[in-house]
Amino acid sequence: MDTTLALPLLYGLICIALLFDFLNGLHDAANSIATIVSTRVLRPQYAVAWAAFFNFIAFLFFGLHVAETIGTGIVNAQIVDAQVIFGALCGAIVWNLITWGLGIPSSSSHALVGGILGAGTAKAGVAAIVWGGLGKTLAAIVLSPLVGMLLALLLVLIVSWCFARQTPFKVDSTFRWLQFVSASFYSLGHGGNDAQKTMGIIAVLLYSQGLLQGAFHVPYWVVLSCQLAMGLGTLFGGWRIVHTMGSKITRLTPMQGFCAETGGAITLFMATWLGVPVSTTHTITGAIVGVGAARRASAVRWGVAGNIVIAWVVTLPAAALVAALSYWAVGLFG
Repeated sequence: MDTTLALPLLYGLICIALLFDFLNGLHDAANSIATIVSTRVLRPQYAVAWAAFFNFIAFLFFGLHVAETIGTGIVNAQIVDAQVIFGALCGAIVWNLITWGLGIPSSSSHALVGGILGAGTAKAGVAAIVWGGLGKTLAAIVLSPLVGMLLALLLVLIVSWCFARQTPFKVDSTFRWLQFVSASFYSLGHGGNDAQKTMGIIAVLLYSQGLLQGAFHVPYWVVLSCQLAMGLGTLFGGWRIVHTMGSKITRLTPMQGFCAETGGAITLFMATWLGVPVSTTHTITGAIVGVGAARRASAVRWGVAGNIVIAWVVTLPAAALVAALSYWAVGLFG
């Protein structure tokens, strides 16, 4: 492809990718701040600023393994072109806007994966799929909320045993301060895993245009711009989803909020180091369910949790369908 002729289209697609990253931060702000807001440790406007800062600096703490998985591990990078990228981003953005408008905490990550799959297979069929990378991503759909739930449940039990002789007031005061730490770690994990997905999209686009020298890699300017876009999106928050995550699933105390955020952060750290693009939404929801179930099973509003799970199941195929339709629509006018 003539890269000179493609430059206006290339810049436009990069802007669309950064828009997706911004919407990812907007949509998933609840993942970072729902617990610290619902426990009234921080007001929403301060909580989003806190989360946005740690979203932005996450690149200082993690490698770029997730970006490499998204760029080359879902569909074959050789079949990727501007039309595939446009279709993938359309699928992810449209589904994000629908679920954000409805206040449903669906997965931006799996919307993007679904978008890549839909547009990639629309172009080259199932032969384009990299089954190894897709397999670990699909496994993470199930494992990330389960791991988050189990870790949060275990942390509640450990903390409850350690503070058994403390007064409720003392426990509450202690964990109000500790929630600043746990929320910071979770926001780091969120920024480290989620921003890398857009990095992978932009990097594979540049690779397809012959603008990356040597092997596939993520340029530094792409890293900074994606972290900044996500941080700005988080600043605007997603208040309807905060309400669903922070209070509709179960009522949280500061101690429970700390355990949920810490369990979720550990899960995200492990996934990011392994290069697995997990859903931060799935992870924190599983952790919140875990802390609620530790108190008693009836403390969890299972109907609300069930509706969230349905949204998770629908996300990937719905985004894939929109992406495939977008790919074909561009072909009609191309």
